Amino acid sequence: MSTNDETCCPRFNPEPWDGKTITWKGKRFVQDRVTSLFHIPLNYGAVMKRMDAAIRAAGAEMDAPVMLSDENSVWGADVFVEVGKDVPGATMTTISGQFKCKVFEGPFSQIGHWVEAMKQWLGSEGLRFGKLYFYYTTCPKCAKKYGKNYVVLLAQIG
Repeated sequence: MSTNDETCCPRFNPEPWDGKTITWKGKRFVQDRVTSLFHIPLNYGAVMKRMDAAIRAAGAEMDAPVMLSDENSVWGADVFVEVGKDVPGATMTTISGQFKCKVFEGPFSQIGHWVEAMKQWLGSEGLRFGKLYFYYTTCPKCAKKYGKNYVVLLAQIG
């Protein structure tokens, strides 16, 4: 938990992500589901706490885990937290593929604009994408503390 003097999320460096192509082969994640109302999460904090407790109990935490969201419905999203090993009792999944990444900075209300910018950027590169993931790099408290709210969009290509 973050306090006034602490941060719970490591400071994010956008350089290794922005404009890059990454390839994952069987990257391991714990998967859960967030309830949303028109893409506004209603229980994100509770889901993250539940996932964090299970991951810590299993000793599967990473120093700087990738946390993804798949906004696959206006009523909910699948969320993924990278882990170092399987977590008993959790839904485990792997993600593989090639992804084009673009870093955006600003309030979450800009997501729609970022998605359009991502589509235009990929189009200018002659690319189309299938799945689009959102990598929220810090919690809201740490984003405020750092003064930057970075979100990475990962578009699966190929």
